[in-house]
Amino acid sequence: MLASLDWAVVALYFVFVFGVAITATLRERRKGVEDSADYFLAGRNVGWFVIGASLFASNIGSEHLVGLAGSGAVSGVAPGQFEVLASLILLLLGWVFVPFYLRSGVFTMPEFLERRYSSGARWYLAIVSIVAYVLTKISVTIFAGAVVFRAIGVPFWTGALIVVLVTGAYTVFGGLRAVLYTDLLQTFVLIGGAVAVTLLGLNAVGGWGTLTATVGPDFLDMWKPASDPDFPWTGILFGAPILGVWYWCTDQFIVQRTLSARNVDEARRGTIFAGFLKILPLFIFVLPGLLAFTLAEQGRMELADANEALPTLVATLLPAGLRGLVVAGLLAALMSSLSSVFNSCSTMITWDVYKKLNPGATERRLVWVGRLSTVALTVLGLAWIPFVEAAEGGLYVYIQSIQAYISPPIAAVFLLGLFWSRLNAQGALASLLTGLVLGTLRLVLEATGATEGLGGMITGINFLMFAVYLFLVCAAVLVVVS
Repeated sequence: MLASLDWAVVALYFVFVFGVAITATLRERRKGVEDSADYFLAGRNVGWFVIGASLFASNIGSEHLVGLAGSGAVSGVAPGQFEVLASLILLLLGWVFVPFYLRSGVFTMPEFLERRYSSGARWYLAIVSIVAYVLTKISVTIFAGAVVFRAIGVPFWTGALIVVLVTGAYTVFGGLRAVLYTDLLQTFVLIGGAVAVTLLGLNAVGGWGTLTATVGPDFLDMWKPASDPDFPWTGILFGAPILGVWYWCTDQFIVQRTLSARNVDEARRGTIFAGFLKILPLFIFVLPGLLAFTLAEQGRMELADANEALPTLVATLLPAGLRGLVVAGLLAALMSSLSSVFNSCSTMITWDVYKKLNPGATERRLVWVGRLSTVALTVLGLAWIPFVEAAEGGLYVYIQSIQAYISPPIAAVFLLGLFWSRLNAQGALASLLTGLVLGTLRLVLEATGATEGLGGMITGINFLMFAVYLFLVCAAVLVVVS
């Protein structure tokens, strides 16, 4: 439970976030009339430090506060492989993809796909991305908020409403610039809070020696056998990079930060900075999961749900005041992730749907459509809350798998399309649709619990290895049809 001092700290944090968003936005508006480039891409004049911090803060959301720490409490350090891999793929974003993106002058990834292939490819990516954002990123972030608040004794609706409404408000007002500068603030609040929890947790369990003796060598092994149901080394080595290329190099949610850079060099420096920051989650999110497991084994903490590992540590270990600051850090991660989703999704709705249907729309109208889109997404997020609350953890696990099944065809079309000019629009559309059909088939079979026959064979494949096979099939279709 939060004490009065904790609530005061959290309230002050919200006020400070609003102040940063308003100050950053008004400072730029004084320079002239706000156009679509200002609202959606922060005027394409952002430096590397802000870009790097925003790349990190936008990424640190529900899958880290809930999934990564929870997986650490169940599986050990193996999930940290994704974080180490991300550090390397961010360099791929900066040195391979960003020069193409900035040279083309695009606002969105669907727009880039249209310039490379066709209008059909743009429509496909825009619609799939928007639907996936609404049904996965927004809902899963709200679910994570529910887990955090439940662990500290705050009612679900209270916490979820605060996070959704506050985040929606400053995103509507300031666009990407407000998102970037609040991300910068929230990066350091989040890291500071997570480091405090980790250090206090290590002290509470009796040090590193006690931790390693309690969890055993399997928990500390980064590489799991090929038979491991969750993180086989084959899936990590071959499947995780495919998901990484899609997420870090082609997803609007992430790439939009680099599109706001004043030049290629600033974008590259930003990806290097973000790459260094991405090493931290192994220590400040996975390690707390191991600490929660150890404290539970020692009988000093009750851990009813592994997903509550990190927030339970906060509620158990920290004194009043510091507890409020760390809760503010957890909220910072959720707000950063949610604001990035709102802004990226509204950019695609405005640029890839509205402007495509209304090519003569004025700059002022485009900005207002972007704001109204963010309001609509906020309402959708609120409407989705009862479903998320009713579904509990099952929804989280189910929705996380969606990204593994939609990403391989997108990664194939982008990656091969950059380096092979012979590939054409027909091949791209055939590849995207093939991936959509096969990914949806896997999802439906999982949802219906297929365990026998051909369906059982398909669902029996680890999701990371399925991503490998799907990528190869989609790449083959792209090449053959072209």
